[in-house]
Amino acid sequence: MVEMIENRTWDEIEVGDSASLTRTCRTEDVEVFGIATGDLNPTHYQGGIDNHPRALAHSLWGGSLLSALLGNELPGPGTVYLSQNFEFSRPVEVGDALTVSIVATEKTPPNLVTFECRAVNQRAELVFRGNARVMAPTVKLIQPRIELHEVCLHRRHHVFEDLIACCGSLEPISVAVCHPCDQVSLEGPVDAARAGLITPILVGPEGKIRAVATEFGIDIGGLRIVDTAHSHESAERAVALCRSGEAESLMKGSLHTDEMMHEVASRDRGLRTARRISHVFVMDVPTYPRTLLITDAAVNIYPTLEDKVDIVQNAIELAHVLGVDLPKVAILSAVETVYPKINSTIEAAALCKMADRGQISGALLDGPLAFDNAISEEAAKIKKIASPVAGKADILLVPDLEAGNMLAKQLSYLAEADAAGIVLGARVPIVLTSRADSAKARLASCAVAALLAHAQRARKSATAAE
Repeated sequence: MVEMIENRTWDEIEVGDSASLTRTCRTEDVEVFGIATGDLNPTHYQGGIDNHPRALAHSLWGGSLLSALLGNELPGPGTVYLSQNFEFSRPVEVGDALTVSIVATEKTPPNLVTFECRAVNQRAELVFRGNARVMAPTVKLIQPRIELHEVCLHRRHHVFEDLIACCGSLEPISVAVCHPCDQVSLEGPVDAARAGLITPILVGPEGKIRAVATEFGIDIGGLRIVDTAHSHESAERAVALCRSGEAESLMKGSLHTDEMMHEVASRDRGLRTARRISHVFVMDVPTYPRTLLITDAAVNIYPTLEDKVDIVQNAIELAHVLGVDLPKVAILSAVETVYPKINSTIEAAALCKMADRGQISGALLDGPLAFDNAISEEAAKIKKIASPVAGKADILLVPDLEAGNMLAKQLSYLAEADAAGIVLGARVPIVLTSRADSAKARLASCAVAALLAHAQRARKSATAAE
């Protein structure tokens, strides 16, 4: 049923007529008011928006409720606001319930009305008072109430900018770029070099690389090129550069991921360690208040429980490098209870107990957790889940590659997230980029590799000193 809105004409209004409305001030209201008006006075955002402050809101936000009352209720549609004279007694805090009231005190022909106005909070404390003068409508209007679009606030993307900024004081790391023979795979490392993140070593057919650079205007002057005959040799030579220590990281170019990872995983000439190799998506999700790591969504198809021990430990160590001292790991399944017919719930319980016994270290683990209660505190409360991880996960350990890949892409395409990718557990960090990655995501992947490489340097120095 359509809700109607009706005005009161100047002839219908009598001195003493009144109206009121009550509205609770939310953090979102303060933010929207600031966005709409451009008012960035820090008084209104004490503690910062991301920390959901109980900041002092605009007293003018309260004044804006008066405009709504005059325009919607009394006199209603057709009202023209002419002037006001207010005295503000106290600020409005987030969480305050403000009641705004008006009383018609004077009518002046042909159609002017003066209202006495006041607002009090939920403690009956006076917030403001004064007078408003309007031009009341002279034509009767009854019309459907306008349905405004819902406003949804997203925090700005900043995770990747922060990662790149963290590398500002670090020297570039050498990166073997494997077969960069198309525009995207050549532009990525060149942009990262220009940003001071890496020193690329281009490994591939030199003629193809130079032809791509010429066609798309990519400046590769001064960059080292290791000439190869084909993509398979590119993978061999790039991995060899990392194995010898000439390169501190490996970056995928235009060859297929499987072809490069086959060389990485080779027992004789690859980059294997005692740790299982795994992939982590570093996600910048505007609707989530922290950096989100998703693993494994690209390498291990159906990991075993033993594999998951290494997969989660790799992600934990990455979180440490990214500045999360005690990451919260949510082990995902379809449900949040241990259910024998769903194997991922059994493995989640086992992983939590292994963490209790010190077999997995450096993080808080909980699971099984469904996705909603892993990332939403409200969902966790509704389901009565008491957990230090629920609703605040830094790392999502997925049951298998299919689930992880779909989750990461859903966040990218439905929640406007950006995703950077890194492969861990090898001798060097491995940058896996996709043709669909944004330029910022490619830079962020290189920044993550640089932070990991410098952390490895520090560990080696500490070991040598001992």
